[in-house]
Amino acid sequence: MSVDDLKRRVRQHIDLTWNRGRLALAEQLQSRDFLYKSSFVGHPLDSRGYCELIARIREGMPGLEVIVEECIGEGRKVVTWSTLIGSIDRPTLGYPVSDRIISISAMAFWSFNSLGEIEEICTMFDMESFRAQLSLNSRPYAEKALP
Repeated sequence: MSVDDLKRRVRQHIDLTWNRGRLALAEQLQSRDFLYKSSFVGHPLDSRGYCELIARIREGMPGLEVIVEECIGEGRKVVTWSTLIGSIDRPTLGYPVSDRIISISAMAFWSFNSLGEIEEICTMFDMESFRAQLSLNSRPYAEKALP
């Protein structure tokens, strides 16, 4: 697959998962040994765990929209800068309900195998900005690497 094909696949995957909740369709774009790493969770997730995480977040933030701001690729790697926008309608992952519309910046590094399947996504969320928008206390430096 060309770099442009991989970038289209990334945008499709984001739309299917985060924006539309079509997790079974998105899983078809992932390799058997898919792995998800994130600053939002403390350990790597397989495909099932990744889908469960997205389902939980979408339950708490049903109006969630992810906008891809930048998508850059080289070889079998793609990097995205995205903005997640929505409000927390139900408590989720330890975060309280909020009537505020929040935006969270995220950078993701996508790796593909030779078949064009997604092997790994490694995502870094701006958690301090997220916490500040919810008026939550900032966390000490030692805790910042944990969700």
